[in-house]
Amino acid sequence: MSAGNHSFVTEFVIVGFPGLQPEFYGLVSTVLFLVYCCILIGNVVVLILFATHNVLHKPMYFIILNLVVSDILFSTTTLPKIIARYWFQAGAISFFGCFFQMYLVHYFGSVTSFLLLIMALDRYVSICYPLRYPMVINNSTIHIFNVTAWVLAHPPSLAMVTRAYHLPYCDSNTIMQCYCDHVSITTLACTDRAPYGLSAFVVAMLALLGPLAFIIFSYCSIIVAVLKIASTQGRLKTLSTCSGQLIIIALYYLPRCFIYLSSNIGIRFSTDLRIVIIMLYSLLPPMINPLIYCLRTEEIKQILVKRFRKTQVRVQ
Repeated sequence: MSAGNHSFVTEFVIVGFPGLQPEFYGLVSTVLFLVYCCILIGNVVVLILFATHNVLHKPMYFIILNLVVSDILFSTTTLPKIIARYWFQAGAISFFGCFFQMYLVHYFGSVTSFLLLIMALDRYVSICYPLRYPMVINNSTIHIFNVTAWVLAHPPSLAMVTRAYHLPYCDSNTIMQCYCDHVSITTLACTDRAPYGLSAFVVAMLALLGPLAFIIFSYCSIIVAVLKIASTQGRLKTLSTCSGQLIIIALYYLPRCFIYLSSNIGIRFSTDLRIVIIMLYSLLPPMINPLIYCLRTEEIKQILVKRFRKTQVRVQ
């Protein structure tokens, strides 16, 4: 803790859902533990499939690989602590540890946002400029884009944490959230939060709405291109290649935009409901995405079908 920020708080306490009765702590911790296991198992399966099948070493799957890594790291950053809070009543987190978790939360969120932009770019070039696709989008360019996403997500996340870290914290240390994030921490500061909250909101909107603006543009262009296809079967086949990505993008962006905008235009709802929505958009995509990858991407689906058939033959 910096001695110059006049903070008397040495640790924070993660409350989680403030309205939750103690008799439900065991149930909630069990559910969160099962969610964490599902996230790990599903995403690790995708990693294993990618590592063992060269047919998946294509641009789109390298993007998916980075999304899988980001989902695993985000879930590992947030879930173990809130599980421990309800399972073992261990909700305390050190001052530095809370800000480090805050950095990781916003960092992995920004990384995912940039990766979804790259995913939309891949589909945009593939459908709108199919003849140029092999030249524009290849493994080398995708590697550069993916590394860029991980690098670009660092400065805004670090800036948010640095500004929040040096605020004075001298009163309450209870965080009404399941993990440390910018809003839940800075609301505890013994100073006017408005200047810091506004700058953090602008950064968050740039990290969210900047990629989202291009994603909307790219898919509008894709729809226009699809409508120009003469055959209905061709239109459906082309759209099916984007359906998985659209589901992933919708799961990530729609709830986030709702929470960010509602808190800044005066829409009020209970703290517990707000936290439930935040946990849904934080944990549902990492849990659902592996199913989307496996069911909506042709190569992975074929690999799983072949393995299932081999298993049936061995059993017989």
